[in-house]
Amino acid sequence: MLLYITKYAVTALVIVVVSEVAKRTDRLGALIAALPFVTIMVMIWLHIERQGTEKVARHAYYTFWYVIPTLPMFLLMPWFLSKGLNFWASLGACVVVTVLSFWLTAAVASMFGVDLLLGGTNNSK
Repeated sequence: MLLYITKYAVTALVIVVVSEVAKRTDRLGALIAALPFVTIMVMIWLHIERQGTEKVARHAYYTFWYVIPTLPMFLLMPWFLSKGLNFWASLGACVVVTVLSFWLTAAVASMFGVDLLLGGTNNSK
């Protein structure tokens, strides 16, 4: 139980720190947010919980592939906002673009033997 409380506390602390820094300075806030804190924390938790190096390696491998389709959002969000689209509509459009980008990335990756779809035949890798 203490491990779960620690996980929640550390995760919440990272989010609070990033959002507070972002209020004060856009660039530093964005730099900190861009760092893979969540992935690093997950790998640490997996290691602490003795999930094995193969599990940690697979997590890092798939995280790489799942980051790719999220990248267009970071260019589209400021563009939508600069064109006068309100925040919620911009965010919604970015979610749609990210989902479409994910499916495109999964389709292209599958041509190279990388299965990114949940429920696919290669879930264990």
